[in-house]
Amino acid sequence: MKTRPHSFRTRLFIAFLWLVPSMAMAQKVFSVDHAHQAKVKVFVTDQAHQADLLVHKVAHGHQAKGNEGLWYFTDHAHQADQTIYFVDYAHQADLKIYFVAQQHQALWRKSTQRHLMY
Repeated sequence: MKTRPHSFRTRLFIAFLWLVPSMAMAQKVFSVDHAHQAKVKVFVTDQAHQADLLVHKVAHGHQAKGNEGLWYFTDHAHQADQTIYFVDYAHQADLKIYFVAQQHQALWRKSTQRHLMY
């Protein structure tokens, strides 16, 4: 009996399973010192309504799950899923964020930028 090569759906499913762990932890971030080291350039807005994403800083890495604005700042770049650089001006940013005090306030205001944190 011949074995059939993997179907397209099977390969797609395997690729999905490979991506899920990285997507689930995409909110562990490390702030780099230079813009060229970052995957995403971030600007912190003064008002929530100006932001693409409302971010809440969590105290532990396991709290930073999904892509919902719960960020855990790592001590080292190799521990992070995303490297970010804080820019001085909004026009320099890929993503505009606003830090919120409560975890339940974290959310995407502009879902068009959501892909940046995967």
